[in-house]
Amino acid sequence: MTFKPTPLNLVRRSGMALLLGTALLAGCSSGSKVPEPMALDSFTALVPARQVWTAQVGTTHAQLVPVARGERVFVASAAGTLAALDGRTGGEVWRVNIASPLSAGVGSDGTTAAVVTSNNQLVAVANGAEVWRTQLPARVFTPPLVAGQRVFVLAGDRSVSAFDARTGTRLWSQAPRGTDPLVLQQAGVLLPVGDVLYAGIGGRLTAYNPNNGAVRSESALATPRGVNEIERLVDLVGPAGRVDTVVCARAYQATVGCVNTAGPSVLWTRPSVGSVGVDADADFVFTTEGNGRVQALRRSNGEPAWSHDRLLHRGLTAPLAAGRSIVVGDAQGFVHLLSRLDGGLLNRLPTDGSPILATPVLAGNTLVAVTRNGNVYGWRPE
Repeated sequence: MTFKPTPLNLVRRSGMALLLGTALLAGCSSGSKVPEPMALDSFTALVPARQVWTAQVGTTHAQLVPVARGERVFVASAAGTLAALDGRTGGEVWRVNIASPLSAGVGSDGTTAAVVTSNNQLVAVANGAEVWRTQLPARVFTPPLVAGQRVFVLAGDRSVSAFDARTGTRLWSQAPRGTDPLVLQQAGVLLPVGDVLYAGIGGRLTAYNPNNGAVRSESALATPRGVNEIERLVDLVGPAGRVDTVVCARAYQATVGCVNTAGPSVLWTRPSVGSVGVDADADFVFTTEGNGRVQALRRSNGEPAWSHDRLLHRGLTAPLAAGRSIVVGDAQGFVHLLSRLDGGLLNRLPTDGSPILATPVLAGNTLVAVTRNGNVYGWRPE
């Protein structure tokens, strides 16, 4: 099966008119042939993993990112189903129908789960029941962040807002930042570090006071360059990797870099061509490049440690650092476990053959992945 990349969807901030990036890029890609996915080699499983359960949530898309909190994993379908699953058994803790297609999700603190509908409504669910919903002024592609009894939203117009997780009351809203006319229609960066909220605004990691929305600092990982709107697009894309006070992230098709939020200071950046986020541990930052190369960069200085070229053109997700393994899903429905030390293949786990669009997650000691067809798989190392 030939992997056809998902069209680069862009949103024009003025009027929020949808643009298809493939059409915009036709001038620079005309006549180019989509590379065939690299064939998979035979292998011996060096890290055995047993499939322990499956579940079904309904057809998904790339903005419906699953999230794990402790032993629970929260998943959502494009049609509006939101479910909490027991990571140990795959059993449903609860399931609710939002009754509207979803554009972004899922965010959860383990108690409250939040999603955003395609008609720009932020919906909060607790214990399998909707507790509130509120209208947002702009489209949302980044999963809400639920933390500190608040729900934070990064909208497609680059505004950031906070809501009371119990009542839905808007606590504050920071006006849209930046002047670039286009933003990516994919998940960005939104995460807490200590008592500070961080969001990716263009190519900058911006720190907010979560109590009132005041901007505390900005750290540039990439600067817009080029002569047209596409070339100047350097939005930070999720997920980001965090180790203590250090946050590492990718600027779309431009750079990968790390910021010490305690400074704050940019520790390093290096050119990197890719469109999905990164993960990190104490030693490395792990990336998947646009051509399918998986890389480890030294977290201290960004210098390359190793690269893995056996999954080229397979449409990889962002990586997940999980113990001794680096986990990526692909567009053919496989989950690959690579060695964090040298990138060697440790195991390959099949699913239903439909693309894995979002990075797998860990719920306790269970590895969980969701396919586009809506099948949810749980594996446990043996």
